[in-house]
Amino acid sequence: MSLWELLGLKRKPAEDAAGDRAETRTVREIIQTLDALPAEEARFVASFAYLLSRVAHADLDISSRETDEMERIVVQVGGLSEAQAAVVVQMAKTHTRLFGGTEDFLVAREFGKLARPDQKRALLRCLFAVSAADETISSVEDNAIKQIADELRIDRDEVNAMRSEFKDFLASLRPSSPGREGSGR
Repeated sequence: MSLWELLGLKRKPAEDAAGDRAETRTVREIIQTLDALPAEEARFVASFAYLLSRVAHADLDISSRETDEMERIVVQVGGLSEAQAAVVVQMAKTHTRLFGGTEDFLVAREFGKLARPDQKRALLRCLFAVSAADETISSVEDNAIKQIADELRIDRDEVNAMRSEFKDFLASLRPSSPGREGSGR
């Protein structure tokens, strides 16, 4: 009996291994494309995606809808392919889960250095859009957006004006229903 069988695992047939090589080649091509971006543009896209992920993870759960919205936004803002955006978003989600808290301010500061005021406002709108993707902006997500806006020195009136565009999704403004009090969902 082999070690694989002892552990309850089976070796992959040769054709599965060939499929893995093709998938690995695809991932390598995506990484090469990202590496080909100018350094400042790559840092912009990476910090942008991280901040999206930071807000999505504020409630300790990144839903599939939030992930889909982040990928859509990264395609639109970063000019990346869907496959590239999926890799960037996955990397951002992983880093947020592993290093969130310690990296949050540093990444916001980096983005603040790279972004023009109009790009900061665009990020703010995207933060609200990601949070609203699952049809509810929880209080903790709303607070994370406010914190990022403060870190980027976006005027509070501007934040409140944009927030009002998403008022239908704000859990704090929804009437509580039985059994849902305090959950924000």
